[in-house]
Amino acid sequence: ILIIIDTISLFIRPLALGVRLTANLTAGHLLIQLTSTAVLALLSTITTLSILTIIILFLLIILELALAIIQAYVFVLLLSLCLQENI
Repeated sequence: ILIIIDTISLFIRPLALGVRLTANLTAGHLLIQLTSTAVLALLSTITTLSILTIIILFLLIILELALAIIQAYVFVLLLSLCLQENI
C-alpha cells in the first residue's frame, strides 16, 4: 500500500504546482483587469483620481512581472527537485 501512496504523490505533486502557478497568475491578471476597468470608469468623471489609479496600475504591472519571474523560478526549482528525487 505504501507503493500506491508514493506513486499517487509523485503524480499529484506536479499537478499541485501547476494549479498554484495558474492561480497566482490568474489572480494577478484579474487585479490588473479590475484596476484598468476602474481607470476607464474614473477617466471621464474624476481625472486626478484616474491618474493616481493609472500609477497604481503601472506598479501592479511591474509587480506582476516580478511575480511571474519568481513563480517561474520556484516552479522550475520544485519540479527539478521532484524529478531529481525520483531518479
